[in-house]
Amino acid sequence: MNLHTKLNPVKHTHPPLTRIDAVMVDLDGTLVDTLGDFAVALNRMLADLGLPAVASANVVQWIGRGSEYLIKNALAHVYAPKLATNNIPKVACEAVLAPEVDAILAQAWQSYQRHYASINGQCASVYPGVVAGLQQLKAAGLKLACLTNKPTAFALALLKAKGLDVFFELTFGGDAFARTKPDPLPLLQTCKALGTPPWRTLMIGDSRNDAQAARAAGCPVLLVTYGYNHGEPVTAVDADGFVDSLAHLGTAGPDASVGASLDARRSAFSDLQTFAPCAPSLAPAWTFRPGPCCPARRA
Repeated sequence: MNLHTKLNPVKHTHPPLTRIDAVMVDLDGTLVDTLGDFAVALNRMLADLGLPAVASANVVQWIGRGSEYLIKNALAHVYAPKLATNNIPKVACEAVLAPEVDAILAQAWQSYQRHYASINGQCASVYPGVVAGLQQLKAAGLKLACLTNKPTAFALALLKAKGLDVFFELTFGGDAFARTKPDPLPLLQTCKALGTPPWRTLMIGDSRNDAQAARAAGCPVLLVTYGYNHGEPVTAVDADGFVDSLAHLGTAGPDASVGASLDARRSAFSDLQTFAPCAPSLAPAWTFRPGPCCPARRA
């Protein structure tokens, strides 16, 4: 189907985008549902520390910003009831929790790393449509990189365990660069490693971290609707589009138009056109749905 929607004028600072040469894909919440792995590893860590367990409903809100963020939030969550018991004002909780968490963080980190390594992938599953989507991208001749905030060693092991490693030329984790998403540095460095300019390198993820990093790096960004996004509605995020399954990157036949421009997102009052990569063998059957920048969404 075709979708033509007027966008607010947005100044662009790169050449017109007529094709995509490479794709960066997030891991947790985009390729693999790893909530089970995180919950098990965190709760084993907490048990080692003599602390109560946390529920998966809480864990899902902390996924996507790396292991340290995950651990700190878990520790803060279990310490918070102690503050309430001691009648500490809510506004003071963050200041009080910081030293509590920092004091135990090194021990917690070692415990978490050990437990996560032992169960990495055992309580996780590849999302439906992921393999088909990656196959289509590879068949189109696009270069693929997995870019995640998960530590690189864990990411490589998980991709291999799930049979997804064969699709990626490169894999970079949260420890590969000086900063992690939502900072644009990982995307810019990955584009450099792929040998493609940011405006021709698509970011596919599941959260505002991916979208914010892509915006800052100058990359087009597509978000899946089934991921985590810190427990918030992903369609409220400023992205170039949303897709319910990576399998919807499917082909529509060799005669379908190819190379429609994503520069619409950054050009004043341009039509939002069907996305298509550079290779004529891949003519997607899905189109971009506008994000919150679109006036129709705010109505």
